[in-house]
Amino acid sequence: MTATEDESTHEADPIAELLGWLEENWDPDLTVAQWWERLGLAGWSAPMLPPDRYGRGLSRRDALRATRAIAAFGALGPPGGLGLGLAAPTIAIHGTPEQVERYVRDIVTGKKAWCQLFSEPGAGSDLAGLSTRAVRDGDVWVINGQKVWTSGGHLADLGMLLARTHPEAPKHQGITWFALDMHQPGVEVRPLRQMTGAANFNEVFFTDAVVSDDARIGDLNNGWTVANTTLHYERSGMGAGGDGPGPGFSAVPGTVAGYLDRRAGDLVHRGSRPATPQPAHVRRSSPAAAQIELARVFGKQTDPVIRQGLVRLHTLRELSRMNTERHRAALATGSDIRGIANFSKLLMADIVRLTRDLGMQIVGTRGTLHAYRDEDRSMVTEQPGGEAAVAVTSQALGAQALPIFGGTDQIQRNIIGERVLGLPKEPGDLSGMPFSQLPRNG
Repeated sequence: MTATEDESTHEADPIAELLGWLEENWDPDLTVAQWWERLGLAGWSAPMLPPDRYGRGLSRRDALRATRAIAAFGALGPPGGLGLGLAAPTIAIHGTPEQVERYVRDIVTGKKAWCQLFSEPGAGSDLAGLSTRAVRDGDVWVINGQKVWTSGGHLADLGMLLARTHPEAPKHQGITWFALDMHQPGVEVRPLRQMTGAANFNEVFFTDAVVSDDARIGDLNNGWTVANTTLHYERSGMGAGGDGPGPGFSAVPGTVAGYLDRRAGDLVHRGSRPATPQPAHVRRSSPAAAQIELARVFGKQTDPVIRQGLVRLHTLRELSRMNTERHRAALATGSDIRGIANFSKLLMADIVRLTRDLGMQIVGTRGTLHAYRDEDRSMVTEQPGGEAAVAVTSQALGAQALPIFGGTDQIQRNIIGERVLGLPKEPGDLSGMPFSQLPRNG
């Protein structure tokens, strides 16, 4: 095969190139840090990023195929987390080359973990109403305020911080996006216990914390534009079903979680995937396969109501997949689909709710059993349905999250109405009033 033929083959199917690279580079005896260094610098940790920004320039579909191929090969997957999914693409678009080198490199190699410091107690759905202040003092900004619902804040090295830098400007125009060091005096992280029993979210308090001006991503007071890039990637990931770790994500990045010095081969999931990736033309099983099997286990496979729910779940998940394919086709022709991230997130919220309701219908009263502490988990898994039923209850308890975070369903509909359909804004629009003059809730 000539060099030209080889290159065209790889362009047609990047997975072939990835598999060849894995054959030459995967070594289970490497530490996690060493393996992620190889994976990240070769562009396979975040293949959707541009080639000159530690990526491969792949589409979302091919990037997901690459992640699955790494897992199917039997290698440890990329670092994952909010750094890879949100911070890296945002900085790749809005950051300077120096900032890409400083931040994105450490993200794709797993050296630093990130959290998202956006929502506040008084600024959730109305994110632009945030009040955390950043006051300039020479070459640094002094931060005071509070954030909440900060996923992974207890494990983060850096945070994507939105802070108000110009309180006299209208609320959308006085915000700046910073990369904040979480390991400093003046940053306090407090875990929030969820009804699932987990504590994945946190509230974060800033008391005279500091961030250098060269850690500002994008222009001063233009953080709303930068934040919308972050939110676009967040909603696109959720809409594609990316609200949880993908295949191969079994190690946590950053200096806090303690994975970097562990042996990479010890963290690979074995026995759950084929030895080689399935070709694209191979017939797929139903996207509702897990729920179909659950119905069989509980003897509900002939129940007409359950069967109707299974068909609806299959249909909605297929629609989600087709939306992703439709968007990919549009991008390939140089066009786009306005509002696709918002549409997709709304659809995924419906899928999550249907999965919750259908799962609980199938397992019945068994679904009321849940272990809120790890030490109690074995007692629950020993009951009928085992791990599958435990997963149903856990999913049901957590199903309220996705329709809220990343912008509630109501916010998505407002965005679609105003920005996609061109409908008028709601009465009483205060977006042009200086933030300092906005009325406050009593």
